[in-house]
Amino acid sequence: MSDLPRKAVTRTAKLAALPLGFAGRATWGLGKRIGGKSAELVARELQQRTADQLFKVLGELKGGAMKFGQALSVFESALPEDIAGPYRAALTKLQDAAPPMPTRTVHKVLTEQLGSDWRELFSNFEDKPSAAASIGQVHRAVWHDGREVAVKVQYPGAGEALLSDLTQLSRFAKLLGPLIPGMDLKPLINELRDRVSEELDYGLEAQAQREHAEEFADDPDVLVPEVVHQSDQVLVTEWIDGIPLAEVIADGTVEQRDRAGQLLARFLFSGPARTGLLHADPHPGNFRLLPDEDGEGWRLGVLDFGTVDRLPGGLPQPIGDCLRMALEGEADMVYELLCAEGFVKDEIELDPEAVLEYLVPIIEPADLEEFTFTRQWMRTQAARIADIRSPAHQLGKQLNLPPAYLLIHRVTLSTIGVLCQLNASVRLRDELEAWVPGFLPEDEDSSLASAEFPEQTESAENAGSAECAEATETAASPGGQ
Repeated sequence: MSDLPRKAVTRTAKLAALPLGFAGRATWGLGKRIGGKSAELVARELQQRTADQLFKVLGELKGGAMKFGQALSVFESALPEDIAGPYRAALTKLQDAAPPMPTRTVHKVLTEQLGSDWRELFSNFEDKPSAAASIGQVHRAVWHDGREVAVKVQYPGAGEALLSDLTQLSRFAKLLGPLIPGMDLKPLINELRDRVSEELDYGLEAQAQREHAEEFADDPDVLVPEVVHQSDQVLVTEWIDGIPLAEVIADGTVEQRDRAGQLLARFLFSGPARTGLLHADPHPGNFRLLPDEDGEGWRLGVLDFGTVDRLPGGLPQPIGDCLRMALEGEADMVYELLCAEGFVKDEIELDPEAVLEYLVPIIEPADLEEFTFTRQWMRTQAARIADIRSPAHQLGKQLNLPPAYLLIHRVTLSTIGVLCQLNASVRLRDELEAWVPGFLPEDEDSSLASAEFPEQTESAENAGSAECAEATETAASPGGQ
């Protein structure tokens, strides 16, 4: 028996059968149109049938199939409610639906990775997994020093399955169009595939998690569990209890939803500024809401650092500059910056005022003191961009997404999707002002940073002076460029 569900040939056959089903439904939809049903009604039914079939298959597989499903899960907010309900249920079941590895296989991996005496490392080890992920499953255990730990064990053959599934899915990405209106899924699939090697490298994941755990060690708002032990296919981290974000989305109080939303936004924007890393897998399964140390409020627990974007200087300043100028109505300056950064290709010429008009509704949450993210708002944005008759759709097709911004864009969009699922009221502008370079004019930005984080500001200034001196020295040398 294969450790990933079904042998490779069977996995491929299951995924390869999807386009045939999609094509059949398209023919069915055409027949319905000829029979007199409205285009909108037929589109809704087609969307529902596509989701049903896709997630039936994804629910039976791990690897790239589940990875794709998790990435899609944050976008269900864009769907009409009559479709989003069943779609949401199918996505929620994805992780639970994947059959666990046989216990003997888990023990074999632990023996290979930790040694034949691996049991001596644990006071207790639960053979039944507590969670399943795209490339591994998690077991609850007690480390030999008494700490409760999470033991992530990678599926044998996970890399091959991940690549194979995503390659197969990318071949018919256009047929998945009905799932998320206005979104081209091929770049998403390709980007997931490009990051397979990082996802499989538990050494890189452990390093990213250690850096976050160290930076957020005394943080009152965010908790990152420490890494206890790591090998090629096994990662042991401290266990954290808490309410899974999926449960907060389903049944949380208004207080929990708002607090989770605020902390999620804070972590998204503060992480790159504080660690030089962007946590790039923001689906609800990777977050927990847990009581703070006083027991009077809530903290955000963050899991799974297998996918990160390395941003040594924090988020790129053009993001903050562009947001600020757009909110100030500076159409020409926004357009000039978008051209300079590659969002508008050289051969394309657009009307700056039309570009600003395209952007303003999307950045509305940054313009208000507090904004309530709702599924309805997300659907309105998706419908505006998806409608082929709308100016927004026509303009959006002419914009480009530079590779350097691809992951940042996906993570931001995914986080907004989760905020809409939470129906959270969030002071997003506060987080942008505190953490995004360029969002405030330079004098305000530096004074705010100095007031809130004097040690970090002093350190950054010293580093900047050192870099400046080094650059001057290099330029003055005979070989300086």
